Amino acid sequence: MKQRKLVVISAGLSQPSSTRLLADQLSAAAAGAATRLGVTLDVQFIEVRDLAHEITDNMLTGFPGTSLKQAQEAVTAADALITVTPVFSASYSGLFKSFFDVLDKDALVDKPVLLAATAGTARHSLVLEHALRPLFSYLRAAIIPTSVFAASDDWGANSVEGPLRARIDRAAAELAREVERREPAVVTDPFALTANFEDMLKNL
Repeated sequence: MKQRKLVVISAGLSQPSSTRLLADQLSAAAAGAATRLGVTLDVQFIEVRDLAHEITDNMLTGFPGTSLKQAQEAVTAADALITVTPVFSASYSGLFKSFFDVLDKDALVDKPVLLAATAGTARHSLVLEHALRPLFSYLRAAIIPTSVFAASDDWGANSVEGPLRARIDRAAAELAREVERREPAVVTDPFALTANFEDMLKNL
């Protein structure tokens, strides 16, 4: 079995939250779809609400705290991401956006990303296209074609076999196929020597 890293970023503000519920269902579906393709996903969750103070400090000082730095490193090293945000004022939450504002500018380049959002009403479903997709296109991520939106009504009795379940499964399958066909993510050390130390001495 191939081994790959999946990082799930959930920006819900309450505990529990529908945002985390959707993140859980997406990650479980992605892990199942990946297993059927011969890939084992090592899933790591990042709750953005737990990093709120460190994100603000990073924006003010330019230096991440310990927990934020670990989250940034996890995103950079991930083979794929699932990102889920609640909708505020017809767009992603400010905290969600701030987390991506403090990432390295190249952290998401060509990285498969599944986009998802939650809101109280289906009237906000276009946030996926007019807000989230442009953001991750700017970050040069490889956006999965199917995105997932869940309104409050989607969590009723029909959620197990209804339209939301079908969309979750389709998006998860697309993400799993994208991860399976790619080589593992490679993280380079910006401070690593690019030349052999002995060769450097010979040239002195």
